[in-house]
Amino acid sequence: MELITTPLKDCFVIKPAVFDDPRGYFFESFNELRFNELTGTNTHFVQDNQSFSSYGVLRGLHFQKGAHAQAKLVRVLQGEVLDVAVDLRKESPTFGQHFTVVLSAQNKLQLFIPRGFAHGFVVLSQEAEFFYKCDNYYHKEAEGGILYNDADLGIDWQLPAQDIQVSEKDKLNLSLNQVLEAVYE
Repeated sequence: MELITTPLKDCFVIKPAVFDDPRGYFFESFNELRFNELTGTNTHFVQDNQSFSSYGVLRGLHFQKGAHAQAKLVRVLQGEVLDVAVDLRKESPTFGQHFTVVLSAQNKLQLFIPRGFAHGFVVLSQEAEFFYKCDNYYHKEAEGGILYNDADLGIDWQLPAQDIQVSEKDKLNLSLNQVLEAVYE
């Protein structure tokens, strides 16, 4: 397992050691001791989630507030997505910045998103199966969201705007500035 730093503080890409042979491949997708050693964290995941989406589906940008904040370790089981993390930690030197990475079943990369971040992804392939581990349980009352096309973030989702499919709920998300005012009032 290899740790790749990103421009965002405490956010990492994880590259597993993959063992291929004529029968297929094998890799250890998660090992808590090794993960915590590499990342310098003490993360204990308590909930796994999985979603299936078609081309152009954009999920995000979501976060959990306060005591219900979640760190996530995400990967793609089938297909390809553009994954996005946004640092919402006011004390962080990378506050308000975002990072994107293509995660796919083929490259087997994972992204670790620490607590205090918003997260989202868009499906680049015909369909994708997305898997994520969370270190805290989901609480509806603590959920929040940022508009995926917020001008202050300027995220390049790598798809034509007309191909992006967003839920009615996510269309109501707030701008980054509105979220920061609400979270830090």
